Amino acid sequence: MEIWWLEQSTATMPAADDWLGPGEKLRLDSMRFPKRRADWRLGRWTAKRAVAAYLKVACDPEMLARIEIRSALSGAPEVLLDDHPAKVSLSITHRAGIAACAFAPSEMTIGCDLELIEPRTDAFLADYFTAGEQAFVMRVPAAERVVFSNLLWSAKESALKALQVGLRLDTRCVEVSLRETAAEGPLKDATSSSFYDTPHQIQDWHPLTVTHEDGQCLRGWWQSTAELVRTIVTVPSTGAPRFLSVPPC
Repeated sequence: MEIWWLEQSTATMPAADDWLGPGEKLRLDSMRFPKRRADWRLGRWTAKRAVAAYLKVACDPEMLARIEIRSALSGAPEVLLDDHPAKVSLSITHRAGIAACAFAPSEMTIGCDLELIEPRTDAFLADYFTAGEQAFVMRVPAAERVVFSNLLWSAKESALKALQVGLRLDTRCVEVSLRETAAEGPLKDATSSSFYDTPHQIQDWHPLTVTHEDGQCLRGWWQSTAELVRTIVTVPSTGAPRFLSVPPC
């Protein structure tokens, strides 16, 4: 099974709301704060564009309005087409005027997250990271700590979404490992000099592992740019995400 990733910015958004379904318009109208409205709207636009491409249906306002993204009882998004469940699983995230959607066949559960690369305090790490994760961050070269602290946080968010519990659980109930693994080779730790000496491309996806305190092991992927980190976690595990290219809508 393959997983896909789509990002959209506010610049791609139409001014009108005719691509939203009746229930979605009511939900949007109930939101008081402009930022919350803008983030939610951009997330829905991105998710609907992804679903339309995945289901190979037209990308026009009438068709997009027939695709509804609802919140299930777990809080995870669920997709309906003409009020019937669509065979697609997805996760939505947004940050700093960008929204992303990771999606896969409905047999999977999936979580994704976008984070700005910004400073995280020691108090933040102590409150939300396990002892092992805090030790990992301290082993990373000082110049890279801001990247990896945001990366660990992002992976936790993705994993808890994939488990369909969100941030209702203590984030320390899951522990993230960023050790590189080859299909038939030894594990390579991201804190080792060999990791930094490898000429990674900025679009490379790297594997990660998230272990729940109950012993469940989840697999995922991470990627970083100069400004952002991206993470995706799925159940069951699968290959690296593929970016979805969509034409103007």
